[in-house]
Amino acid sequence: MKLFKIILNTIPRPLLIKLSYVAKPFIAYYLKGNRYTDPIDNNSFRKFLPYGYEIQRPNVLSPSTLSLERHRLLWLYLTNETDFFTSKKKVLHMAPEQCFVTRFKKLNHEYVTADLNSPIADVKADITNLPFNDDSFDIVFCNHVLEHIQDDTKAMKELYRVMKKGGMGVFQIPQDLNRESTFEDNSITDRKERAKIFGQYDHVRVYGRDYFEKLRSVGFKVKEIAYSKKISTDLSDKYRLMKGEILPVVYKD
Repeated sequence: MKLFKIILNTIPRPLLIKLSYVAKPFIAYYLKGNRYTDPIDNNSFRKFLPYGYEIQRPNVLSPSTLSLERHRLLWLYLTNETDFFTSKKKVLHMAPEQCFVTRFKKLNHEYVTADLNSPIADVKADITNLPFNDDSFDIVFCNHVLEHIQDDTKAMKELYRVMKKGGMGVFQIPQDLNRESTFEDNSITDRKERAKIFGQYDHVRVYGRDYFEKLRSVGFKVKEIAYSKKISTDLSDKYRLMKGEILPVVYKD
């Protein structure tokens, strides 16, 4: 577990993404088994990998898709509760996750990926100044991005601007539900100290329960969906999901 922590904290994210494509087939083969299953590709393994920049969570990173708990929960939600996989949409995916991007591209969508630094994004774009017209997208995914952005209010307003009326989005973030208010302190610049306080060296805040109200303040209608509660304990363990995770599903009226 210590090795994985060192890798995450020393190798730049774009390079890490590229290297993961080479490494994952070998890791998946080595760990194949039948104890745990990744619902994204239905492959099973004797264990998953650890993950975490500061506190390592054991047995959470899928060897085949490199999905984490939040990715697998979102996949199940989209599959079981939406028409995402059956109805054509125009989709914007900010900072596209490796476990999704290839699969989403195969769907009958007009699918656009964007990020400032990701090597797997189609469009190089600053989330606070997106190069898209107003009311452009039916669906917007922006997961574990806003905690990296200094002016997250401006980013939220941009996401609202480019979403069509009647559109939907999912904006997951690392969230401390025991914390009422979001905490940020730009005076903390040391990487190790930032990782200790914010959970990752490149995070700028820890979101509290007020995150949902901040989304509402820029115009979104927000549903706080505790989807993990709909999944049985046995399946949650099999899929390695996180208990109590809330999906922030947003809409533009």
